[in-house]
Amino acid sequence: MTDVITIALDAMGGDHGASVTVPAALQALQDEPALKLILVGPRDVIQTELKQCGAGESERLAIHHASELVGMDERPAQALRSKKDSSMRVAINLVQEGAAQAAVSAGNTGALMATARFVLKTLPGIDRPAIVAILPTTHDHVHVLDLGANVDCSPEQLVQFAIMGSILVSAVENKPRPRVGLLNIGEEDIKGNETVKKANELLRVSALNYAGFVEGDEIYTGDMDVIVCDGFVGNVMLKTSEGLAHMMTHYMRQEFQRNIFTRLSALIAMPVLRAFRKRLDPRRYNGASLIGLNGIVIKSHGGADKLAFEHAILEALAEVKNNVPERIGRELAALAAKGALA
Repeated sequence: MTDVITIALDAMGGDHGASVTVPAALQALQDEPALKLILVGPRDVIQTELKQCGAGESERLAIHHASELVGMDERPAQALRSKKDSSMRVAINLVQEGAAQAAVSAGNTGALMATARFVLKTLPGIDRPAIVAILPTTHDHVHVLDLGANVDCSPEQLVQFAIMGSILVSAVENKPRPRVGLLNIGEEDIKGNETVKKANELLRVSALNYAGFVEGDEIYTGDMDVIVCDGFVGNVMLKTSEGLAHMMTHYMRQEFQRNIFTRLSALIAMPVLRAFRKRLDPRRYNGASLIGLNGIVIKSHGGADKLAFEHAILEALAEVKNNVPERIGRELAALAAKGALA
């Protein structure tokens, strides 16, 4: 019999709260027989949503009451100090206590990172956790980190990100030697700021399968498995990409609706358009890992719908199945024993 994996969900996080997280949880349970979920939040709110979905608590679906919520615009430090019974904090506490093997939240990113780092701590050898997510490419997809957790990074921290990203891809995708690139304004060694140049030197003498600098256009067209950058650059890149995708969708819809002939051409092209939309659907890439913690925490997009939030749950499930924190910890310990970590 397959071992049951338990994941705690911040049922109240994000723009839509329980109206999205509860239906997504029910769908994930239907799709994954070995999954058990704990919905964390006000019991009456969650029970009402379950009732509307024609469901209730069961052996695989439990409610854990939490009386407080963290607002999407709330200061991380304030949430950490004053919201000790928030749905976000309690979900992470369940991981720390061993009652759950991972936590998923669509809530305030800063508060989630601060709370997760305070409760779970970082793995030995890691200065700061990073946010890593999957982006589609012309080849398949790429893992990018950091996407906003750390605005300023040292060269050594960028190397730590590279190590963690490489181990994550190796574990989840069964790639023994993932290709790692460092995001920069050019491919030549003389390009970039001093932090990036120094990180490049450190990565070249590391045991990673390091391919050197990559430019912005190679994020989506290159053949890297992992791309490393600081959180300022990563977050700007991510938000720019999201805006570009929305603009392209807007213009395509506008052109197809221009007149009767373009509407007819849209009908003819509909199968292609549907396939294109599915292939680039950001909901299918939802679920960013707060990597480097002594536990698994997945950040869902705040505006996630049912499909997107389910994918965040499935990302947590994959990391649990592949023992990602344990593998990162073992690899870091081995590198430290060899003197390979500064």
